[in-house]
Amino acid sequence: MALTVAAIALHFTALLLAPLILIQPIGAIALVITAILNARITKTSLNKASILAILLCTAGLGAFVVMATNFAAEPDIDDNSLIIILGMAVALIATFGFIFFSGASKFKPLTFVFGAAVLFGFVATLIKVVMKRLFQQDGLNRMLRLEGELITDGLTVLALLCMIAAGALGFWFVQNAYASGPPDLVVAGLTVIDPLIAVSIGVFLLNEAMNAPWPVMLGFIASGAISVVGVLLLSKFHPAVIKESQKALG
Repeated sequence: MALTVAAIALHFTALLLAPLILIQPIGAIALVITAILNARITKTSLNKASILAILLCTAGLGAFVVMATNFAAEPDIDDNSLIIILGMAVALIATFGFIFFSGASKFKPLTFVFGAAVLFGFVATLIKVVMKRLFQQDGLNRMLRLEGELITDGLTVLALLCMIAAGALGFWFVQNAYASGPPDLVVAGLTVIDPLIAVSIGVFLLNEAMNAPWPVMLGFIASGAISVVGVLLLSKFHPAVIKESQKALG
């Protein structure tokens, strides 16, 4: 719990200081640490396919971060962009809320991994939006002076509420993901799908890659695709997944 609190504090600080497309992919280092620790704890040797999958995830996200370092921008977040983000967030909260009320036993581990990753991707995005609009776009000062703008500051408050809802739902999904599947798969999904969601929003809605030329944009797409392939490989060929499949068959 202490490590979680420390991680959240550092994540909030990082998002206040730098663009989403630079911060979110850095968490890929967690995949390597988790894979090594889990193999030692469970005394399970990683097979060649799992090692390849981990390398693909890490290499893809590493390449993305290197490119993002040179071309990331951080323009102001306008109301129109935030309205689109909030519409997507509400739709996702409703969709994954349906899964929550349907019961965990009806769904496979990959469903929980995907749900947690998508929700946390939006949580990171909403954290960035709220902190930037409050502290860098003078929203907090306007509210404290009771001079808040109804639409602009109202959207910021709504983003904060969506962030809390998505975060709470995401924690439920991630706990079920860990309970029903190997930790390497959970971390792989979170370290690839989560940043892909946040980065996509950062690129297309927040204009954080507006300084990147087309070759670099193609590099972003290629590195993201490599990471996704790594997650899919890990979901199919991880020793724990294979072991569970063999148990189910017989």
